[in-house]
Amino acid sequence: MPTMLIDQPLGITCVFSDGSRAAFSLDGLPNPSLARQLATGLVDLIHPHGTADSAGTVNHYAQAIRGMVRTLAAQGFTGGLDQLRRGRLAEYLMGCSGGREACTRAMIEAFGQAGGSLTDGVLELAAGRNFNVQPNHHTLPPHSETEWQRLGDLCRRLVEESYAAHRQALTAVAHGQHPAEGGWTPRNLRWLLATVGPLSISEFGRNVGISAALVHRRGGFHDATQALFPHLEVLIAYRLLFGIYSGIVPDGIEDLVTQDVDWAGDSTILLSYVKGRTAAESLNLPRRAVRLLEQWLAHSTLLRSFVPPDEGRKMWLGLSRAGGDRRVRQFDRVAIQRWVLRHHLVGDDGQPLKIHRSRIRTTHEAMRDKSTWTGSGRATIDPNHTPAVEGDHYLTAATPAQQRAVEAVIEDAQHDLLRRSHPPTVITEEEAAALAQGYPQLVADLALDDEVIAELVGGQRDVFTAACGDQLSGLHGPKGKPCPARPWVCLLCPLAVFAPRHAVSLLRLKAFFSRQWQQMPAAHFMAVFGPYAARIQQVLDRFDPAVVTAAAAHVTDRDDELPLRPEEMTA
Repeated sequence: MPTMLIDQPLGITCVFSDGSRAAFSLDGLPNPSLARQLATGLVDLIHPHGTADSAGTVNHYAQAIRGMVRTLAAQGFTGGLDQLRRGRLAEYLMGCSGGREACTRAMIEAFGQAGGSLTDGVLELAAGRNFNVQPNHHTLPPHSETEWQRLGDLCRRLVEESYAAHRQALTAVAHGQHPAEGGWTPRNLRWLLATVGPLSISEFGRNVGISAALVHRRGGFHDATQALFPHLEVLIAYRLLFGIYSGIVPDGIEDLVTQDVDWAGDSTILLSYVKGRTAAESLNLPRRAVRLLEQWLAHSTLLRSFVPPDEGRKMWLGLSRAGGDRRVRQFDRVAIQRWVLRHHLVGDDGQPLKIHRSRIRTTHEAMRDKSTWTGSGRATIDPNHTPAVEGDHYLTAATPAQQRAVEAVIEDAQHDLLRRSHPPTVITEEEAAALAQGYPQLVADLALDDEVIAELVGGQRDVFTAACGDQLSGLHGPKGKPCPARPWVCLLCPLAVFAPRHAVSLLRLKAFFSRQWQQMPAAHFMAVFGPYAARIQQVLDRFDPAVVTAAAAHVTDRDDELPLRPEEMTA
């Protein structure tokens, strides 16, 4: 947990949830009293008391302290927060940037809530609305499907080619010997590097007894180093591909160590990682990510044997360039963009593809099949998100094809709601005139002629529970094909016409609903059959009670009375 060093030099030392430590000096400021009080408020904002849980976040607050103290001191203010007036504070906040104003307000508010003394109105001002509106940071849109394919194909090609060359080099090492004895051959060069580890070209020359210039002229050294040890070029491909396969946040991938990998069987990995702005998390890796991580550990095993144990714990270990001995210390956006340029990776606009690792996570989630997502808090992509946040940041970040599919689903749902709002078409007398006179809007909408009306009334267009205005309409299936809908779907279909002769089938269907209600959870029943069960009673209530009573005598309350599929039978 964070501690504040009150003695001189003034500063704050923090220990974060991931075990990392950071110290921030506030010494040398012109108003130590004000700096100390602001730092006291800052302590309550740091984990575990608050949400600030990384060195970068706390550094923003420390910069806000220095800025406020120096600015007010330049204006002649030498007191603490207990002497700061509302007007002076408002003047200072109006001149700040949006981020610095937010940090300053938070520290003053925390200081006051912790019992610190403030003058009238200062706490209310600090807790109020910001003067400087912070920019709205929009979620990066996902890559298009073609960009995603090109990026994945490039990474896979580099990874596969590099690993194949590595395996061939290890095979050659088994039959090699020292170049001074066996000659300057690719196999012997690989043998020496596998024996002594990655070397610079001058160190390699000393091992062989020749100059670096002669090593250059003879050639083969860089190829041997590149084949045996992973370097930045292939390291970038591995890490990007791992993000594509797993969808882990970039800072989680960045800080992985080998101890984070927990094998749960031969083909399952439970990966533990730290998400920078929250805390430790774990993920059961997809199969492709498991195989990739397994391959990477095998690819980097030889290099790990030549580095100190602390460095060997790092997951992503590689040389900064092929043919050298310096290891990668930093993996930044500039290195990735240079990698993009070297491999001529372009976006849909023909320009070099701009790769942001957070965008890879967004695209991974956009490409995932979310058909099983139920909207519950336990079924979110990230356990730290609410369904609303996921809907705003992931489900809306869709490819054009996905967007069209979502719009089609929404349109179908809207049509379904409209159909449910229409009253059922029920004729109490089996006469064509009754249908035409009672439902002129239906006749007009469906363009029913006298022949079709006669067929509806006479029973030639009957299905199980109703007469159908047009079975080939394509309302519930392919247009031009017989309707595949289940019997209860007719209850909410705008093409259905109910007559007294359908009372027996309707009562049999109602009995089926009763049996399903007894064996299904209430929430499940309402989701599957609820709207239909409500509509069936509306139809039956329109019939003469004598008709319903007579029809009930033909109902035996068995599944074989209905055209059911095996999976729909009552248990």
